[in-house]
Amino acid sequence: MKKIMIIGAGGIGSFLIPLLDMVGKDRYAVTVYDHDTIERKNLTYQNYCKEEIGMNKANMMGERYGTVNAEPYKVLSGQQLEGYDLVVCCADNLDVRRTMYNSDVDWLDLRAQGRNGLLISSQEDSKMYPTLTSGPEGNFSCQGDHWDKSTAGVHFTHVAVAGYGAEWIQRHFNDEETHKHIHVRAWNECKKISKKSR
Repeated sequence: MKKIMIIGAGGIGSFLIPLLDMVGKDRYAVTVYDHDTIERKNLTYQNYCKEEIGMNKANMMGERYGTVNAEPYKVLSGQQLEGYDLVVCCADNLDVRRTMYNSDVDWLDLRAQGRNGLLISSQEDSKMYPTLTSGPEGNFSCQGDHWDKSTAGVHFTHVAVAGYGAEWIQRHFNDEETHKHIHVRAWNECKKISKKSR
């Protein structure tokens, strides 16, 4: 059984965890770290329902899925990353990412912001990290800066990134070829497909 640590059970993590649970009852032992609670604003783009408002995200994932061990805490040090076969960051926190990038563990970083997403693995050349992760400092919602909090404006790239992440994890543990990084640009791809279908 492969031990996977997931940091963050929000926009990406709350969709990644059930995918791993579907195939992982005898493959994966998942531990999810998230200190955050479910809020009403999360319901439009995270995998939670109104009855769960006020509950801790990690605990909720642990209640739903038998493969999940809940740790309702922040990740504050590299020592917390040790002992896992893979650490997956789904949190919108640069400090956690830096800790993971500077560790000796195998890791996968899943990100989404608006219509763009990114998957980076520890297999990538560390000289590429600044290029792949360039942009302003700070924590960002997977909905992007311009989201007006309406259901009409919700983006779903974070769900696609969760799917890419689950596929990458499966291939990784099957010793199949995996990409070092994947850019997801949903809007540009939609425009290309739309032009082709005319």
